[in-house]
Amino acid sequence: MSSITRRNREAARHNGGYSCAVIDIGSNTVRMVVYGGSPRAPSVLMNEKVTARLGRDLADTGRMPDEAMELALAGLARFALILSDLEIEDVQTVATAAVRDASNGAEFLAKVRDLGLSPELISGEEEARISAMGVTGAFPGRDGVVADLGGGSLELVAIRDGEPQGGVSMPLGTLRLAALLEQGEGRLDEVIEQALHDAGWDHSITGPLFMVGGTWRAMALYAMHRQSHPLSDPHGLGMTSAEAAKLAKRIARTDNSELKAVPRVSSMRAAILPGAAVLLGALLARLQPEGLVFSSWGLREGLLNARLSKAERAQDPLLAGVGQFSSQIGASPAVSARVAGWTVAALPGERHGTERLRLAATMLALASMQVEPNLRTTQAVEWALYKRWLDLSDTERGMLAAAIMANSGQTAMPEAIAALAPEDRLHEAIGWGLAIRLCRRLGGQSRKSLNVSVLAVEGGDLRLYLRSSHAALYGSPTRKDMKLLAEHMGLNPAVEILSKDDFTAKRDEIADRKWADAISAK
Repeated sequence: MSSITRRNREAARHNGGYSCAVIDIGSNTVRMVVYGGSPRAPSVLMNEKVTARLGRDLADTGRMPDEAMELALAGLARFALILSDLEIEDVQTVATAAVRDASNGAEFLAKVRDLGLSPELISGEEEARISAMGVTGAFPGRDGVVADLGGGSLELVAIRDGEPQGGVSMPLGTLRLAALLEQGEGRLDEVIEQALHDAGWDHSITGPLFMVGGTWRAMALYAMHRQSHPLSDPHGLGMTSAEAAKLAKRIARTDNSELKAVPRVSSMRAAILPGAAVLLGALLARLQPEGLVFSSWGLREGLLNARLSKAERAQDPLLAGVGQFSSQIGASPAVSARVAGWTVAALPGERHGTERLRLAATMLALASMQVEPNLRTTQAVEWALYKRWLDLSDTERGMLAAAIMANSGQTAMPEAIAALAPEDRLHEAIGWGLAIRLCRRLGGQSRKSLNVSVLAVEGGDLRLYLRSSHAALYGSPTRKDMKLLAEHMGLNPAVEILSKDDFTAKRDEIADRKWADAISAK
C-alpha cells in the first residue's frame, strides 16, 4: 500500500468516512463533491457548488468575466480550506469548456494553483470519454450514447460492450443555446450535423441516450412532477423516444413561472430548460435513439471509475453499495449471504427477481433490524425507495421495499410501492421478506441455528427440518412465521425434528436436490 493511500484511509477513518474529493470547474458552476463508502459505488458525503457562470460571455468576448472568476476563486478557496481541514489529500480538480475556450483560461488556472489545488484542463474529447466512464459505472453492460450537457458544450460519446467508443464535443452548452436559437432552429441542426461530420461520427445507436448534466436532470424532475412519480431521484428515470419528444415539445413552450414552480428546479435551470428542450428535440431527430435514461453519474464519477482496476469495475455496483451501507449499520454481508442461502427454498419455481436483488433485499432487511423498532420499517423502506442505488430499476426498488415490509410482517403494500412493480413481482418479493423474517427469528441469525435447520418445499408442504438438539427453537414466533410464509406460497406448514444423523442425511439430500435443480435450470 502506498504512503498516500495509507494516509487517505487513515484520514477517512478519522473524518467519519470521507475519503476522496472531485472539484469540477464547469461553465455554469464550480462544484466540490466529497465521496466515501465503496470505491465501486461511492456515496456522496458533501456536495457544494458556486454558480459562477464562467462561460456566460464567451460567445461575445471570448473571455471569462472578471467578476465570475472572482466568485469562482472565492468558492475554490473555501473548498481547498475544507479539504485541508478534513485531511483529504486525494483530490482531483478538473476544468472543462469555459476554461479551455477562454482567452484568459491560463491566467485563471494559475490563480487556482495558487490556492494549493492542481487543476487539470481536459479536452472536449476527454470530457466525453470520462463522462461515459461515469455512465458505464452506473449502468454496467449497457449500450447507447452519452449526451453530457454542460454550460459551455455538449459531449456525445457512444458506449458499446461497456466501453466508450470515441466522442465529439459541440459548442452547444446551455450558456450558448439562446444566442444560437435566435438564428433559428435550423441553425441548431446545422451545428449538430457539422460537428458529427467533422468528428467522423458513424455510430448507430442500439440503446438509449444517457442524459448527463444538471439541466437534463431538471428536465427529468419536471417529467416526474407531471407524472406524480412515487420516487424522488431522477437518476435512472427512463422513457421512450416518443415520450421524450412529447416532453421536449411541452417544455419548449412552457412558461418560466411554471418551470420554476417544480420542486428542486432552480430559477437558473428553469430559464434554460426551454432551449435545452429544443436541443433535445434536435438530438432525437438526428440520432433516433431507443429512448432516454437520465444519469446522475457523469464526469466526476467517471474520474473515480477510471481509477478502478478491471476487477473492481466488474463488481456489481448494487451489491457493492448495499453491502457497504449495511455493514456500516451493523449487518454483516457474510451473515446476509448465509440467510439468503437458507431462504432459497422460499423462491417460486418461475421467478422474476434476480439473486443479486434478493441478496440486496436480505442485506437491507437485516440492516433494518439495527434501527430503533418504531422507526425501522419506515426508515428501511425509505432506503429502498429513495437512496441512490446503482443499476436498479423502479420495479426492482418496489421489490426491495416489499421485501423489507414483509420482513416486518406486513404484506399489504402501500400505493407508493404497488405503483412501482407488477403484482406478481411484489408477491415474489413479499415471499423473500417473509422467509428472511422466519430465518432471523428462528435463532437470532446465529450461525448455529442456520446449521441445524433446513427449509424445503416438498410436495404441497413448506417443511422446516430441525435437529433434535435445537427443537426448542420452534416456538410460538416460528410457528406464526412458518404459517404466514406457507400460506403466501400456497403450501401447508410442516415441521420435523430429526436426530443428528437423520438431520445430516436430510440436509445433504436437500442440498443435492438444490444443486441438481440449479444445473437443470442452466
